[in-house]
Amino acid sequence: MKHSPNAAQLFTSLNLPEALTQNLASMAYHNMTDIQAAALPPALAGQDLIAQAKTGSGKTAAFAIPLLLKINPRDFGAQALILCPTRELSTQVANEIRKLARYQQNIKVVTLCGGQSIGPQIGSLEHGAHIIVGTPGRIKDHLRKKTLDISRVNTVVLDEADRMLDMGFMEDLQGIVAQTPSQRQTLLFSATYPDDIEALSRQFQQQPQRVSVESHHDDAVIEQQFYLCEKSQRFESVYKLLNAYAPDSAILFCNTKQYVRDVCKYLNDRGVSAAALHGDMEQRDRDQVFVQFKQQSCRFLVATDVAARGLDVDELPMVINVELPRDPAIYVHRVGRTGRAGKEGFALSLCVDSERYKLDAIADYQQREIEFEVIEQVADTLADLSPSVSTLCIAGGRKQKVRPGDILGALTGEAGIDGKAVGKINVLDYVAYVAVENKLADKALGRLINGKIKGRKFKVRKL
Repeated sequence: MKHSPNAAQLFTSLNLPEALTQNLASMAYHNMTDIQAAALPPALAGQDLIAQAKTGSGKTAAFAIPLLLKINPRDFGAQALILCPTRELSTQVANEIRKLARYQQNIKVVTLCGGQSIGPQIGSLEHGAHIIVGTPGRIKDHLRKKTLDISRVNTVVLDEADRMLDMGFMEDLQGIVAQTPSQRQTLLFSATYPDDIEALSRQFQQQPQRVSVESHHDDAVIEQQFYLCEKSQRFESVYKLLNAYAPDSAILFCNTKQYVRDVCKYLNDRGVSAAALHGDMEQRDRDQVFVQFKQQSCRFLVATDVAARGLDVDELPMVINVELPRDPAIYVHRVGRTGRAGKEGFALSLCVDSERYKLDAIADYQQREIEFEVIEQVADTLADLSPSVSTLCIAGGRKQKVRPGDILGALTGEAGIDGKAVGKINVLDYVAYVAVENKLADKALGRLINGKIKGRKFKVRKL
């Protein structure tokens, strides 16, 4: 069914347990998003679901609320399995579920992803887990080692199923889902509907209810502009647009890993603070780039679609399509990362003559006329594109019991740094990152190197 937004629908209209409704209210979840209003009633009724929804639409709550209601807290066997394409998305989904699950005690969520040591994951599973969130490759590893039992799972969620298929996970998904009971609820979420999503649904689902929310973007929220340039001008045109618009931050999308590297090198050579994000990078390096971008010590991220999955930035003023994708649904997905929560966003796209067919496809998909300018019409200016903060990397994280407050205390206490000069603090398992205003970054670095955090010395470096 096609769901069109109507008057705000309240979570209180769903007849949920009082404790859950109160917890949702404490998270400022009052009105359902379009995908939640469309997906929750059939999902709560136990139906299988194919839902078309993009990142940032509130889809996690749309599948997490129904699966949480079926969890038996006294049974520490795996009762729900959520498969995601990347570690970043898995972590984000697991964190959201933990918040939603606060209304009941002792619900254990375990994240199983590659790029991390398998030993601690096995240890976590030995203590039991109600909900498993992870990537297909690592879930398959645990099933092979018999460290994970999914024979009693009652809900399977395939999140961003189109991306998992793009990444070649079809066989892994088939092997994993085959080990769950045939009498289960299967919820499939996808931003696009290629043919293989249909095939996946036929294989895994029983009479699924289809829900789809409007995926076109309102020009009042996202301004889309297209610029025609020569193929040989593409890098120079990106540089020109960044200087002309000077956004606080932006994601620059390319279609291939090599093009990401080339664009990033071009910008870096011109003194622009840009970082590359693509699938060939080590997980540690990807984590570092994610954090620097979120902390804004790196203003511009040059990325492929697959690598950018799971990167959820609340306030992203601009997206630039260095290359237009072949699939107009991917264009819509990229553009949907800006202009969230009612804020205005810009989506700028470069196009060469031989790619006019892509513009036509986007126009058909969005059911709108597309106008474009030639890049020469953009004024030549030089803006300050440098970041205002630097990121300090501390060789200690959650596993060393380091908390954000400890880092803030070390900087503002003994180090004497003004708290206003300290930005975002991100603590991961074995490493922590803190943003500090540029003018005080070296002072903060020196104080942390020579001082202590929580009474202990840690190695610290400036990225």
